[in-house]
Amino acid sequence: MFRRQMKKTPSGIAPIIRVDRRAREPLHRQVYNAFRSAIVERALRPNERVPSTRTLAGELGISRIPVLNAYAQLLAEGYFESRRGAGTSVSSMLPDQVAPPPRSAALPGMMPRPISRHCAPLPSMQTILPWLGGRRGAFSIGQPALDQFPLKIWSRLVVRQCGNQRLASMYYSDPMGTTDLREAIASYLRTARGVRCEAEQVMIVSGSQQAVEITTRVLLDRGSRVWMEEPGYRFAWNVFALNGCKVVPVPVDAEGLNVAVGIKRCPKARAALVTPSHQFPLGVTMSASRRLQVLEWSYRSGSWIIEDDYDSEFRYESLPIASLQGLDRGSRVVYIGTFSKVLFPSLRLGYIVIPLDLVDRFLAVRVTVDIGPPTFFQSVVADFMREGHFSRHIRRMRLLYRDRRSALLKSLENDLGVPVDVKGEEAGLHLSVTLPRGFRDHEIAERALQERLWLAPLSGSYLKHPSPQGLILGFSNTSTAEIPGAVRKLRDILHSR
Repeated sequence: MFRRQMKKTPSGIAPIIRVDRRAREPLHRQVYNAFRSAIVERALRPNERVPSTRTLAGELGISRIPVLNAYAQLLAEGYFESRRGAGTSVSSMLPDQVAPPPRSAALPGMMPRPISRHCAPLPSMQTILPWLGGRRGAFSIGQPALDQFPLKIWSRLVVRQCGNQRLASMYYSDPMGTTDLREAIASYLRTARGVRCEAEQVMIVSGSQQAVEITTRVLLDRGSRVWMEEPGYRFAWNVFALNGCKVVPVPVDAEGLNVAVGIKRCPKARAALVTPSHQFPLGVTMSASRRLQVLEWSYRSGSWIIEDDYDSEFRYESLPIASLQGLDRGSRVVYIGTFSKVLFPSLRLGYIVIPLDLVDRFLAVRVTVDIGPPTFFQSVVADFMREGHFSRHIRRMRLLYRDRRSALLKSLENDLGVPVDVKGEEAGLHLSVTLPRGFRDHEIAERALQERLWLAPLSGSYLKHPSPQGLILGFSNTSTAEIPGAVRKLRDILHSR
């Protein structure tokens, strides 16, 4: 006797919806307006699925009734359509012609945008830090919960892709990446991250590190000055150094990059690298006013903004914050993303969203660097996204990481026994703690290795010396059951100094 398997309805991705219970506008109308605006502005396209009413109500933290009412109105007005067994999607009857982004979006007073005239030679590779993300142990940063990855689904997609291989797939492929994956990424970014992009602007790369490398070679020359957040991402500093650029450290405060200080230190910097959704390593979210300030600076100075949106999917006190690129009207922002944090690091897949008039320049550098990306896992990821597994995985991981973050915060408060200042706990896969006077974070990290605690010293993320002493604690790959014991080990290390 054969058992009939029930077919699971693919899940969809919702646009960014801000629910305000104090607003005069009722909740169902707020949900309705968010979807209608996303459809009218082409962030949601015909035939794209939307989440079930139950799923969306859970994500928004509201009753299911307002969501049902909003969906009913959108169905009645023809924005949505619903088919039995296929869920709800944007109506296929809506027109799908989209005007391409303007090749030149000049604003009043906007300076010309410089691009590099040559590719500078790289210094010795010995200058790169010998740090790798493959460490295993409590509190290692940048490591997703791999034991929770849907490996059976992934393996099934890999096997299916193996069976679909053709001789043509063994030749060189499109150096921009496969069309299927670029379209899936563009669709996801428009709806979930508020990015203004089309598939033709998306370039597939081998992780965010290569994305920064290619972007640097296109936009910067040897000697170009670059704003970087202080503290900031050490690997990005290395890329700029290897390309002969001069890093200008700009302090980060409670609102993110301090633009006023950056202008005072170097008003004509060629570019700025920022992590606005979840700053590394302090975890600050850049405020709206700072986002507008840094965009205004880029327009007036003719500078570039490189936005690294590395773990923006995981926010625990509110819905994900929209990208900085989505606010840009002057095509000044190069947007970088990666699958390392949401899927797994060894996949080595990332992407760049390129201003349309620079695609050819990025393509020329890309072909020079490594011709093009491998195609096999691009096809697997495209299937993973198209069939709804990607959005479901993100939602499930967001709940898991929220629980692990809460367990870590509770244990730091109850078990550590040392007063620390916790920062960056609202989002991402790590938080940071600033240690009291007298502690040296590098010494603590070295001793912690003997206890299989992988602590990253906060001082290593600063260029200035002396720098604040603290620790960066990843919580994504440490279970809630393991966290209290790991914190007690850290307590013993701190008290034994």
